[in-house]
Amino acid sequence: MKALWQRLLPGAALLPVVLIMGGCARKVRVVYVPAPPPPPPITSPRTTTPPEARPPVISAANPVTEGVSNADTEFVATHSPISTQEGLASWYGPPYHNRRGANGQVFDQNALTAAHRTLPMNSLLKVTNLGTRQSVVVRVTDRGPFVQGRLLDLSLASAKVAGVWRPGTAKVRVDVYQTPSPIEDGGRWCVQVGAFKNGEEALKLRDHLLRKYHTANVIEFTGPTGHWVRIRPQNDDKGKAVNIASELIPVEGNAYLVRLD
Repeated sequence: MKALWQRLLPGAALLPVVLIMGGCARKVRVVYVPAPPPPPPITSPRTTTPPEARPPVISAANPVTEGVSNADTEFVATHSPISTQEGLASWYGPPYHNRRGANGQVFDQNALTAAHRTLPMNSLLKVTNLGTRQSVVVRVTDRGPFVQGRLLDLSLASAKVAGVWRPGTAKVRVDVYQTPSPIEDGGRWCVQVGAFKNGEEALKLRDHLLRKYHTANVIEFTGPTGHWVRIRPQNDDKGKAVNIASELIPVEGNAYLVRLD
């Protein structure tokens, strides 16, 4: 005859438990009890992704410096550009990858970014390859290109999206959608001269410019592509920088008007 627990829990696994009975004889009786029920299956909690917000207002206090977001691309798709340029675009990666860019952040060649000499830092752009109609949305995070006749330098990743990577250069349209400050007015400006292969030539030019523009801050520095001389006029004034750039005809290198902010 089955015990009561066997009738109540049919098919349960049996685990032996030893009970020691009292008394002089110290008889030992073995009793079987059912195993505990198995634990419930583990399920992953369902997660939801919050919807993207509108693009943040970009400013010096709230910069966006790590490439574009889904909100950026949505903003471009639903708004009209505030300015348009056309020119030749190139791309850059090594040896600039993992070096500090002009915005103070480490440049990542795999982020959707670009370098421009005069657009405000962190401007939101759409770059369209006029030959293939491929396009990419990018943020300006660096300064360049410092090659005559070129308008824009795309990061390696941006160049692949826009079809600029394989040919190396392409004619593009640059539509500007957001800027943290006015494009034409204000800003901090300088003139950059180079790149010099010979550091002594850069130092000679620096000393000459220090005498000529004694109120300006003139420095010499070395970058991945050579030696450079930068002239910052008093108060980083744009008008003074434009005048200096128009006067300079360096024997080696070229003079570029560059916005610092």
